[in-house]
Amino acid sequence: MAIEIKMPALSPTMTTGTLAKWLVGEGDRVNSGDVIAEIETDKATMEVESVDDGIMAKIFVHAGAENVAVGAVIAVLAEDGETASDVAKASLEKSSSAAPVPSFASEAKAPAEPAPAEPAPAPVFAASVKAAPAPQTKSSDKPRIFASPLARRIAADRNIALEGMTGSGPYGRILRRDVESTATAPIAQTTIALAGAAPGGVIQTGATQQGDSYLVANSQMRKAIASRLQDSKQQAPHFYLTVDCVIDNLLEARKALNAKAAEGIKISVNDMIIRAAAMALIAVPEANASWEGENTRLFRHADIAMAVAIDGGLITPIVWAAEQKGLAALSQVTADLAARARDGKLAANEYTGGSFTISNLGMFGVREFAAVINPPHCGILAVGAGEQRPIVIDGNLAVATVMSVTLSADHRAVDGAVGARWLQAFKGFVENPVTMLL
Repeated sequence: MAIEIKMPALSPTMTTGTLAKWLVGEGDRVNSGDVIAEIETDKATMEVESVDDGIMAKIFVHAGAENVAVGAVIAVLAEDGETASDVAKASLEKSSSAAPVPSFASEAKAPAEPAPAEPAPAPVFAASVKAAPAPQTKSSDKPRIFASPLARRIAADRNIALEGMTGSGPYGRILRRDVESTATAPIAQTTIALAGAAPGGVIQTGATQQGDSYLVANSQMRKAIASRLQDSKQQAPHFYLTVDCVIDNLLEARKALNAKAAEGIKISVNDMIIRAAAMALIAVPEANASWEGENTRLFRHADIAMAVAIDGGLITPIVWAAEQKGLAALSQVTADLAARARDGKLAANEYTGGSFTISNLGMFGVREFAAVINPPHCGILAVGAGEQRPIVIDGNLAVATVMSVTLSADHRAVDGAVGARWLQAFKGFVENPVTMLL
């Protein structure tokens, strides 16, 4: 009996997704556990594995299709004993006799004699942003390439061929660093449509004209970020509190801890900031909240989301019950989450939920900034760079390493005094890191 492959729900908030790429074609043999497609959600681009063995009989939704509803049939597998052509024909007859095909799959209709799928023509203004056609080659004709979604996207953007490349990941999997270390092949010619140009007029890249521009299609992630943060700014009354933390003691403590840590453990300043934030949330539980209209939810644990920049946006993997983890454990957890976030390997429960967010731009040299609250959290801490500044100690001028942090809080659930007490507790843990061990 044919096996239907449906658009999976890859996060609790996902209702539709973009079928970014098929990694198998019609007629290919698929084994349970094989990665068959890449799905772009409102959070990240994630790989989808087959749960059954069989032959890919028919692909209904081609690569690049947007707004594919969760639960929609995107392909069918033929099991052992079935022929792919019979399954494909039966599936087409079933779909034609059922309800009208949703608009996102209208391009997938095919006559009884299937013809090779043709990719939609790429607009001249976005040569690097185009949907790939559904693969039609047999697995015996072209070897499968094992690469992370991020590596594939970077390779496509930079016109780098993955064929023949040896990856540094497990079993030779191609990772982001492998692609970025490869020289980009030159592109012979690129055309850009000009706003206000004559019909059909294009110019060569490098020409200088007033108003030169080009369009880049917004991904599902980019749209979701825009929608969520716009709602946050409109609905949540933000207020901001900033303090300066002297971090010389913290830096010395970090140096001493890393000198004694086991092999493979490297505690970062960000790990210590997460630990301090978690301890402060437990010390001031009123700040560990979420506004829910008729009620305010107070969290028993400090579930801290850390903002990680990825290709095309950002994602916030969560360190659950961070107050219960020592610095060595935090170091391992944060490094693992950040690496898998950049490779699109996070499970939905690893980036959904949480009670508080930390956004650290110190590594970029940013001195101070105010972040937009990440719903449904009621607080986000913006962390700037630690830098040498003059300070006054007991009436004497001295030089110290100072880090500015800004708390953005939702005034519906967190009052100014509560935010100030939380920042006071955070500053105390940062400036006296030994107290984090109590």
